[in-house]
Amino acid sequence: MNYEFTIIIPVYNEEDNLERVEKELLHYLGISTKNTKVLFVNDGSKDNSQALIEAICLRNEAFNYIKFRQNKGLSAAIKAGFDHTDTPLVGYIDSDLQTSPEDFNLLLEHIGAYDLVTGVRADRKDSFIKNASSSIANSIRRSFTNDGMDDTGCPLKVIKTDYAKRIPMFKGLHRFLPAMILLQNGSVVQIPIRHFPRMAGQAKFGLWNRLLGPLMDCFAYLWMKKKYINYEVEKIG
Repeated sequence: MNYEFTIIIPVYNEEDNLERVEKELLHYLGISTKNTKVLFVNDGSKDNSQALIEAICLRNEAFNYIKFRQNKGLSAAIKAGFDHTDTPLVGYIDSDLQTSPEDFNLLLEHIGAYDLVTGVRADRKDSFIKNASSSIANSIRRSFTNDGMDDTGCPLKVIKTDYAKRIPMFKGLHRFLPAMILLQNGSVVQIPIRHFPRMAGQAKFGLWNRLLGPLMDCFAYLWMKKKYINYEVEKIG
């Protein structure tokens, strides 16, 4: 099949969610507006996630996987997915499925006019502390990046692959993807999507890596922005 869109699914100790991931992604492949395939990135899981991923991929031709030797974090998993994508469009969704694969179609409606389309979680189903810390972190990040985005931590995005592959990734950069597209003179937009409570497994982010960690990452972004190389080739001879 001539695939057009790759969905990256980072996985770290999500054995209780993976059968539901298979079911919902298979449903989405049947209604997607693009020919779509799925790429699991197992970020060094220590539970039974890898065995489940391999069984899913054996059952489904459009599913493939990458397995890390050690846990390297969400940004590393996303980067690996970008590196191994061979379709014009790439996106990602968390394996906890607090966002719905069906909402990729909402984002794909706009990707022709933009280089990154990100979801904004409407009516978030998280705790007060999680929502408040995320809101504060987003406000701080916007003051550093001026990217205009309200919810860069939303785990539902679609990006044109050539832009995604040019992003110089570092730990924590998954919150700065719109800003990194803007550094490439690309265009970004945010679209409201649905949000659901976590049904199984454990959240991987606490107060530190949802609030204090991103504040430190903002300074790394400012350094990168100052040093970033961006050019356009006018002519080759």
